Amino acid sequence: MESIEQLITARMTARRIGESDFADLLRLHQDSEVALTLGGTRSEAEARGLLRDALAHWERRGFGIWIFRDRNDGDFIGRAGLRAVTIEGEEMVELLYALMPQYWNRGFASEMARAILEVATQHIKLDEVVAFTLTGNHASRRVMEKAGFLYDRDITWAGLPHVLYRRKLA
Repeated sequence: MESIEQLITARMTARRIGESDFADLLRLHQDSEVALTLGGTRSEAEARGLLRDALAHWERRGFGIWIFRDRNDGDFIGRAGLRAVTIEGEEMVELLYALMPQYWNRGFASEMARAILEVATQHIKLDEVVAFTLTGNHASRRVMEKAGFLYDRDITWAGLPHVLYRRKLA
């Protein structure tokens, strides 16, 4: 299998998350607008834990989160990827994404989702992927729907109400 550690889209480059991405990850998770979509800001220690978990996921699973940058100027756009999660006792693979606010409503999340779903289908050979968001995050729900996900049910994640979407890949 060819390497999935780097991705290229029309407007972005992406590479497997690494230790050198901590400052950007911290900036993302401490942004007040982003916090509204992710259930709150994260401390430096919490952000380090997220990075540690992301690195370990790549080692265990051979896939995970990518850091996306603008192809023209290298500016940090956000992070997106695939991770194994357990929801209500069911093991699933989640498509996740979070972008800096200046990149919202410009199609970047949809572009990320398309690239990652291609990896999920062609390289990882997943049968299904889920995505979920806070119930009031209508922009994220639009991204999911544009990417072919269908509403499945309401769930609780991290103690907060979320909506779960599914997409069959096989």
